[in-house]
Amino acid sequence: RGIAPRCCMTMKFLADMGISISTVNLLVQLGYSAVHVKEIGMKQALDTEIIAKAKNEDRIILTCDLDFGDILAASGDKYPSVIIFRLENETPTNVNKRLTQIFHESSISLREGAIIIAEEARHRVRLLPI
Repeated sequence: RGIAPRCCMTMKFLADMGISISTVNLLVQLGYSAVHVKEIGMKQALDTEIIAKAKNEDRIILTCDLDFGDILAASGDKYPSVIIFRLENETPTNVNKRLTQIFHESSISLREGAIIIAEEARHRVRLLPI
């Protein structure tokens, strides 16, 4: 596991239904503010409602759903940032490993407003607004 870089400590997260509670627990253990939509009664929420919640609370969305990127790109908004996991292996262990790598390589982009597509061997960053 490793410690989150100091520059990332102010980041807060909102995990969508496709993300494991264990990923949220890891983020909390690392000192982040992280919640799962299920924990806050948003299990059935529309993507636009999740985006609004994340924007209002200055949270980064964690998801496996490509629709979030499409909605944010069409909105012209700069926030919230979203990390979209497009992994062959979507086990919590692998998601957590990729998330840690993204923190180390792209935390500035996340804080500035970005859509990050996380794949097995790399991640792509698109700064918002698109």
